[in-house]
Amino acid sequence: MNLPVNHGPAPRLIAVEEFFADPAFANPSMSPDGTRIAYLAPAYGRRNVWVRGIDEEHADAVCVTHDARRGITTYYWPDDSRWLLYLQDTDGNEDWHLYRVDLDALDQGAVDLTPMPPGSRVFGADALPSHPGSMLVAMNKRPLAIDLFRIDVATGETTLHFEQIDPTENVLLDQGGEPAFSSRLAADGTLELSAIDRAGGERRLLRRLGGAAYPVGVQPQLVTPDGAALLIGAYTDSDDLRLLRLDRETGAETVVAAVEGHSLDILGTMAPGVLPPTVFTSRRTGEVIAARFVDDKPRIEVLDQNFAKVYAELSALSDGVLGTLSSDRSEQRWIATFIHDRDPAVTWLYDHSTRESRVLFRPYPHLDPADLATMDPVTFAARDGLPLHGFLTLPAGVAQKGLPLVLLVHGGPWQHDTWGYNPQAQLLANRGYAVLQVNFRGSTGYGKRHTTAAIGEFARAMHTDLIDAADWAVAQGYADPARIGIMGGSYGGYAALVGTALSPDYFAAAVDYVGVSDLANFLRTLPPFTRPYNVNSWYAYVGDPDDPDAEADMRSRSPITMIDRINTPLLVAQGANDARVIQAESDNIVAPLRERGVPVEYLLATDEGHGFDNTENQIRLHRAIEQHFAQHLATSRPT
Repeated sequence: MNLPVNHGPAPRLIAVEEFFADPAFANPSMSPDGTRIAYLAPAYGRRNVWVRGIDEEHADAVCVTHDARRGITTYYWPDDSRWLLYLQDTDGNEDWHLYRVDLDALDQGAVDLTPMPPGSRVFGADALPSHPGSMLVAMNKRPLAIDLFRIDVATGETTLHFEQIDPTENVLLDQGGEPAFSSRLAADGTLELSAIDRAGGERRLLRRLGGAAYPVGVQPQLVTPDGAALLIGAYTDSDDLRLLRLDRETGAETVVAAVEGHSLDILGTMAPGVLPPTVFTSRRTGEVIAARFVDDKPRIEVLDQNFAKVYAELSALSDGVLGTLSSDRSEQRWIATFIHDRDPAVTWLYDHSTRESRVLFRPYPHLDPADLATMDPVTFAARDGLPLHGFLTLPAGVAQKGLPLVLLVHGGPWQHDTWGYNPQAQLLANRGYAVLQVNFRGSTGYGKRHTTAAIGEFARAMHTDLIDAADWAVAQGYADPARIGIMGGSYGGYAALVGTALSPDYFAAAVDYVGVSDLANFLRTLPPFTRPYNVNSWYAYVGDPDDPDAEADMRSRSPITMIDRINTPLLVAQGANDARVIQAESDNIVAPLRERGVPVEYLLATDEGHGFDNTENQIRLHRAIEQHFAQHLATSRPT
């Protein structure tokens, strides 16, 4: 495979702070009336929400939130542009609350619309067209049940809108706020999609879907604006995940969007408001106007003739791929960001009535794309012949052979790496490393066969896929086999620990970031409300810890039982408030390794959860990573 080689001069050495400080601007969106723009920008040492007029500059903007403890990531415009809503937790514990800001009375401060005891959280909020001025909010005031509440934004009055009786069922409402469809998880993991009759509420089965092929559930699930159909991401008779329409009355299935050999990209459904969306919807009609598919670069399929004209104009603004999109109700003014490996999330304002456009801002104005490395798609085969896709980031300005290599392993594991700006890869490339990301079996985005090939393969073929990827880089001449490191977060942290245990002479250094060390303990300590959702993911792929035979097998694939094999220098990072991978998962691996004399550096952040968010912790972590790899992989570039 011939990859582009950077022959130019070595780029400047970019400080860790430049990669991991909060972006100057992020997450832009337009108010429903089209008069204001909201976005995230630094204030009080954290990300806060700023608002400015559509024709104003940042110098004219007003910071409308005042969080100095933790940055804000997710915010919402309700249907009335007077208000702005945002989510916030406490030190990363994921007990999210929904707050309101009155843009006409900023001196009143933010109001918590969802006061709840610890252990309860907001899962999401959406406008409810049938009740202007209200938001439909999913939260578990009852610890084990996620109910839907209607909250009046102006008064804060909260009304139970729909009570979830069956914990295995997810009920979807139409725009009138009435139950329209049901997605129920049977005991064997089969997903049952049903229409709910308007009179009486009886369920009429429309479709059964195989469970393990959907480890994160059927994503997306959207009721059409007229309530006549359900849009879902499903395989049915294809290996590719497609966007399908199920008719409410007949159950007839229609393909809405499909790309042969490529799957619908569902990353955005797992982190709405944070990652680019799986589907774009019209603010004016509520209809789906485009869908995102997985490819070497993300691929946008346009589904609406009117939007096709807008998309053609937007596509001419950047050589990247459309990331996020926002418009006013008339859909004349649009705000668009673009995915790019070296010039990330540049934000444009486009007026369709005049066809005029201008750059609103760059999130990282201090970074010159010429100083950053390209991310190139690569493909190779696992030892059993399974096709593997990944991305290789090579340092610029140095010979592209015999480099120290860092294998950067994604989390989930039911996620996937994708083309775009990755600050960890860019930092490492800037320091002279080749960086390889591989979508090992179990990753989403590459078809049903690829995902389900991971069943029973934790610490087995999922591990050898990573070794095969690094071996490929060595065989291509890019990597020095004596200088290979492994690093990852969450599942990626588990993979790093497993890698050092099962291949103790392969990796010269490893970084475990909020990783699992004991599979059974990890599953037992997840929040209780998650248990019904584990049937097609952890239980199907790894095992149920309440089954003694499964637990024994899980322990045999847990780093905690392989400690005697680990000798690789290790950096471990953990958030004390992690609700997913609790602190004990790191404590229990660090202590016995240190007792054996294995070099372990441990970073514990008391104000973080499942991943570091605060700028000072991000910088501390990545300075440690930089020093760890410099010491043990011995790059020749000074730091």
